[in-house]
Amino acid sequence: MNKKREDIRNVAIIAHVDHGKTTLVDQLLRQSGVFRSNQVVQERVMDSNDIERERGITILSKNTAVYYKDTKINIVDTPGHADFGGEVERVLKMVDGVILVVDAFEGPMPQTRFVLQKALALDLAVIVCINKIDRPEARPEEVIDEVLELLIDLDASDEQLDCPFVFASAKDGVAMYNIGDEPKDMKPLFETILKHIPAPEGDPDKGLQVLISTIDYNEYVGRIGIGKVSNGSIRVNQDAVIVNHHDPDKFRKVRISKLYEFEGLNKVDVEEARIGSIVAISGIDDLHIGDTVCSPEDPQSIPFQKITEPTISMNFMVNDSPLAGTEGKYVTSRHLRDRLYRELNTDVSLRVEDTDNTDCFKVSGRGELHLSVLIENMRREGYEFAVSKAEVIYKTDDNGKLLEPMELAYVDVPEEFSGVVIEKLSFRKGELQTMSRVNDGNSRLVFSIPSRGLIGYRDEFMTDTKGNGIINTIFDKYGPYKGDIAYRKTGSLIAFEAGESITYGLFNAQMRGPLFIGPGVKVYQGMVVGENPKGGDIELNVCKKKQMTNTRSAGSDDALKLVPPKQMSLEQALDFIENDELVEVTPKSFRIRKKILDPKQRMRANKR
Repeated sequence: MNKKREDIRNVAIIAHVDHGKTTLVDQLLRQSGVFRSNQVVQERVMDSNDIERERGITILSKNTAVYYKDTKINIVDTPGHADFGGEVERVLKMVDGVILVVDAFEGPMPQTRFVLQKALALDLAVIVCINKIDRPEARPEEVIDEVLELLIDLDASDEQLDCPFVFASAKDGVAMYNIGDEPKDMKPLFETILKHIPAPEGDPDKGLQVLISTIDYNEYVGRIGIGKVSNGSIRVNQDAVIVNHHDPDKFRKVRISKLYEFEGLNKVDVEEARIGSIVAISGIDDLHIGDTVCSPEDPQSIPFQKITEPTISMNFMVNDSPLAGTEGKYVTSRHLRDRLYRELNTDVSLRVEDTDNTDCFKVSGRGELHLSVLIENMRREGYEFAVSKAEVIYKTDDNGKLLEPMELAYVDVPEEFSGVVIEKLSFRKGELQTMSRVNDGNSRLVFSIPSRGLIGYRDEFMTDTKGNGIINTIFDKYGPYKGDIAYRKTGSLIAFEAGESITYGLFNAQMRGPLFIGPGVKVYQGMVVGENPKGGDIELNVCKKKQMTNTRSAGSDDALKLVPPKQMSLEQALDFIENDELVEVTPKSFRIRKKILDPKQRMRANKR
């Protein structure tokens, strides 16, 4: 018989990117006494890896737990970016309710809709937290209406529509029941969690069932499966079996060797855990997301939704440029293969396939950001490799018609820039669905656009809107192929000999277009050193020295003025390249190059 466990609450924090989830979790940790009063704690303590801290985004969902009035509150902090939506979908299976964080100025955004839809589909209790009410332009009353409209739009039940609203400024560490209340601390939010998030329930007398919702990986103990005890109890040295709802043939006998629960930011060893507890299990090497750990007497799998399929892919290959192996530590195809397959341990939305060429692997993910974060992680670990332009993954329908992934793009821009954005996105096969005024002088445009139409657009968008625009995208569906898109109107400036770039050669080259390199940089034949605004590729000699004549010495170059080179980030380089180009990625640099370095062979290939 099902029983409730009143001393536990399991809650996930969901929101659009940048609405303040991680900062909110920070405050819940601080005010529940997890840290000593004199302990120095960094901001956004839950964003543990370097890239998360630099970019201010959450990539992996994190588990933590705090105590309030003798109740243990297990909190899961989830990512806000659509590219990491695979993370959100699964962690919701561990919780009984969600805190939906909404920015008091921006209101519900595309990702708010996506995560809320997933939570409502699982029939979870919702608490709405209107955050950032300290912003000077905050408009909490209007945002309440927008959230209610969104709930109605998503067919929420009457109970879900009757959800409580809490107003907070996570940065200041305060929450309030009503807008005009005097702000003190986070107590109103803690109280609302205890009151409105249901206690977990299950049958303590039934056989064990734990659905693995997240996988962590640690070099010392290997794979760690994290999930909620739905029925029965789990203890160390217990015999169990692993089954999977989507793989009926799976049946493996295992022994539970290590068991942890979360307290604050740490995992704590426990001997036993009962229903409702969120536990981490280590020592089982072949544990996957979606597996159910259950008792051998009554092995029953728990159903879970399939992870959304990838929509974009790129090739990762061994670096074969003339500078290969000079900057990286791991350069062989065996290194590359091991690292990519190891990533599958923790990232469920990723796919890695071998190709006909042993030096090349096809890697598919949820979006450009998803794959660029993987590239950046590998680069920092000392890997050196090359990647091709991102391509979308096509499908065919039953009648053999070609289908491509379509996205909804939500664009917030000052009204003066809306014309240029509409023009550019229409050129990339985008269709304007709605256009509305958000507040004084700002428009919100919603486009339906093929995923490939957005590849390489963000950089251009930032230039067109003078850095004032915000673009958010979310996968919509597979739709009929929209026809060819011409991505780049510019051509490449290509070095035609190896050597080191020299001021004199660069001075002559910069007449042709913006350069990506300055003097004293190693270049090789076939390396892209700049952009040709007129279109078409041009070969140049950037290593050219000035010849000595009887009237002038070779050293009088000092007066030559060079335009500072255009420094590209990884994303900009991935956006810039064409289908016949690669980005060479090393721990120290990014270089853009032609796939075929030899100019004669390249011309033959182009003619073909």
